[in-house]
Amino acid sequence: MFRRSSNWRELDQMRRDMDRLFAESFPLARRTRAGGFPAINVWTNDSEGAVLTTELPGIDPANVEISVTGDTLAISGCCKPDEAPESAQYHRRERSRGDFNRTVQLPYTVNPDQVEARVEKGILTIVLPRADAEKPRQIAVKAG
Repeated sequence: MFRRSSNWRELDQMRRDMDRLFAESFPLARRTRAGGFPAINVWTNDSEGAVLTTELPGIDPANVEISVTGDTLAISGCCKPDEAPESAQYHRRERSRGDFNRTVQLPYTVNPDQVEARVEKGILTIVLPRADAEKPRQIAVKAG
């Protein structure tokens, strides 16, 4: 059976300690599998166009800014820290706080005048209708 030497165990422990230190020092810098905070999902369909969803629990919608330019969506905002008493000492602090900013390239140009955004139960949903110029067109075939 293969046994790891104590040097490898020490290196593994040091890596875990560094990961934990970085996560505690820079909570918004934690990366999701896709690459940022907040994590997002984008999907498309024929009726709505593109739909983006992201989790923003506890964030006041007034602290969120959304802008669309062509095929690029930008979301930014601020997650304010919890108010703990001055004498409080944290035993664990994992919840993200501070400013955030995400920019997402969409699958096509959207009509910015028809973009709708809503928050329900901490989930931000943005509906991004496809611009008329980007919609597929049916071409009639003429005989003769």
